[in-house]
Amino acid sequence: MASPSANSEGAELGRFLRARRTQTSPEHVGLTVGAGIRRTPGLRREELATLAGISIDYYVRLERGKETRPSPAVLDSLARALHMDDQEHQHLRELAARAARYAPEPPPAPSRTVRPHLKLLLESLRPNPAYVISRSMDMLAWNPGGLALYAGLEDWPAKHRNLARYLFLHPASRALFTDWDRQITACVARLRAVAGTAPDAPDLTNLVGELLLKSPDFARLWERYEVTGRKPAQKTFHHPRVGTLTLTSQSMQLEGTPGQRIGTYTAEPGTPDHDAMLLLDMTAPASPGVSSPQPNAARRQS
Repeated sequence: MASPSANSEGAELGRFLRARRTQTSPEHVGLTVGAGIRRTPGLRREELATLAGISIDYYVRLERGKETRPSPAVLDSLARALHMDDQEHQHLRELAARAARYAPEPPPAPSRTVRPHLKLLLESLRPNPAYVISRSMDMLAWNPGGLALYAGLEDWPAKHRNLARYLFLHPASRALFTDWDRQITACVARLRAVAGTAPDAPDLTNLVGELLLKSPDFARLWERYEVTGRKPAQKTFHHPRVGTLTLTSQSMQLEGTPGQRIGTYTAEPGTPDHDAMLLLDMTAPASPGVSSPQPNAARRQS
């Protein structure tokens, strides 16, 4: 008999398939639509099953979370029928693998501890804004510019600082980003991809539950179940302290950590963007997230 957790994993696989099906138009996959009114958004279940070469009953069981062991061939056929890109296809495989495993209890939330050498790394990157975030986008450590770049985030208690929460719930976020819609789409896609393979993890379920309750924009995007939103390489910030600056972003997985990543921003030296970044670093208030009280920028100016 399947465990409750396994059923939960199968339901997550079904939710992803349903979201992709209802957002795939018949025309996109080469089907001719008749003149009648279609009550179903996107593809019908029987249309997708036919395109993928599987029985309608089997596909319905997949979508309802009652079938948790689809073969690799079935997954590949569904991905082709839905015109999934490589990232969506890989996410489908991960969901299926997760659904097939027996997991007796939800995994614990990963540690929030950031190793001392990583805090030193953040300090060495100044004046470039940099921070360490968790898989659920909690900001765990930062240098002065890394925190100050997100205007108003320093007003929140340290344990409440989360980049997804900031984008959707902080009143300053919409003014900070002119492409706010693009930013939130990429944010939700990233959370969807992570949560899809760990749907019962408390750090993710707590954040998602809060945002579903408090943000209609988040709820709308969450329902779409997109996992391929990509953050732009460059971001423009309309910062109330230093004006407008465009920075190049880079995010990297940190080896030997529980899913932690480092995010950093750079600008070409000698440009107005670099000058604004330097000013942001020099004027940012000291905070417990900084590993050293002496800014590199100030030492270079002396």
